[in-house]
Amino acid sequence: MFGFKSRYYSCLKLFKQLKLARADGSYLKQLEEVQKQSLLILDDLGLEPFDTSVRLSLLEILEERLRKRSIIIVSQVPIGAWHDLIGDHTIADAICDRILYSAHRIELKGESVRKIYSQKTSLRRENEQKP
Repeated sequence: MFGFKSRYYSCLKLFKQLKLARADGSYLKQLEEVQKQSLLILDDLGLEPFDTSVRLSLLEILEERLRKRSIIIVSQVPIGAWHDLIGDHTIADAICDRILYSAHRIELKGESVRKIYSQKTSLRRENEQKP
């Protein structure tokens, strides 16, 4: 509407895609596509432990976006556990520093929204099936 581009990525899919791009030589082109978005949304950060490729790709994405463009990171892993999840403590420090430097942190508590909607849907179906 106002010329802002945004893109949603599942971290699992994005980092697999970037790993394949490194192998086939299209990494810089793929990274450029990620970086040109005004808002980048990374969902489910940390569902799998980071390998070297994921650590370096994430650091590169964050470094390029720092103070230039926005990023939303969604994770079910508490921030206190990110160093162990990332693996290499030097790179983990660099990643966390870039993420937390000017972040607005929102922590949600309570039941999963998916779980609540699933329960409501199940109850609705049960009520519809009753004569």
